[in-house]
Amino acid sequence: MKILANDGISESGKNLLLKKGFEVLTQNIPQDELIEYIINNNIVVLLVRSATTARKDLIDSCKSLKIIGRGGVGMDNIDVEYAREKGIEVINTPAASSASVAELVFSHLYGGVRFLHDSNRNMPLEGDKDFKKLKKSYSKGIELRGKTLGIVGFGRIGQEVAKIAIGIGMKVIVSDKFVKKSVINLEFFDKQKLIFKIETEPFDYLLKNSDFVSLHIPAQKEYIIGKKEFLIMKDGSSIINASRGGIIDEIALLDSLNSGKISFAALDTFENEPTPKIKILMHPNISLTPHIGAATGEAQDRIGIELAEKISEIIG
Repeated sequence: MKILANDGISESGKNLLLKKGFEVLTQNIPQDELIEYIINNNIVVLLVRSATTARKDLIDSCKSLKIIGRGGVGMDNIDVEYAREKGIEVINTPAASSASVAELVFSHLYGGVRFLHDSNRNMPLEGDKDFKKLKKSYSKGIELRGKTLGIVGFGRIGQEVAKIAIGIGMKVIVSDKFVKKSVINLEFFDKQKLIFKIETEPFDYLLKNSDFVSLHIPAQKEYIIGKKEFLIMKDGSSIINASRGGIIDEIALLDSLNSGKISFAALDTFENEPTPKIKILMHPNISLTPHIGAATGEAQDRIGIELAEKISEIIG
């Protein structure tokens, strides 16, 4: 049976599938050629990440498909319910990349409060002639310890973010439409454990009382954070989006940054992905990454292995 990993798969995942007797194809087929390729090569399993979509036209045309797999959490690039109605199994790897995304959030947070995102732009340009000026510009940083982090969406990734926040001494406020209470198990290197019971709060309460707001929710039809929400947020607070583009009104974000209402933002995902607005890319108070939340070697290994195991269970 043939598997097409159109957006790639880790060597560990590929090797596990090969051992199970599958043929694994890893060439990237352009979206407009994908249906024909699947039909001509009798592909049974299509594996995607965020670059490839699997919509109704593909599902209807590709009668050989038994499984569509998403290497990651969100499945907004797949017509999931329609595929399942047509008898196709749809799988993803919700736990595999959670820690990687959480660590990226704190990479942005630490970089933001110490201006690393901006100093790394300006030191190569001005560091040799304006060192003292730059030192003065970047000498008003703050610490994360003792500050309040608001986490919007408290699934696996949100919980991993909370673990890091608690571990470095931050207060955590959580808001989630579907989760009322959660238990966080914080495990340390010497096998000691601490248990934290967290109750969710109303969204507006989180916005009013958080120094930093981190978003961890699926793709939405409307903005979650717009002009109204920015006005509710604390003066000088910050926002991080490592979930999905389109949940922040980027025009309202720019206005809030320019007015000083918001001190900085960190974006791993964008409204116009993969062609973000130039004003977003050039703004000195935005820390930027190109949708790499799950892009660590460890996470990709876990994703590949989890996909391979699920495929083997389904097809046998």
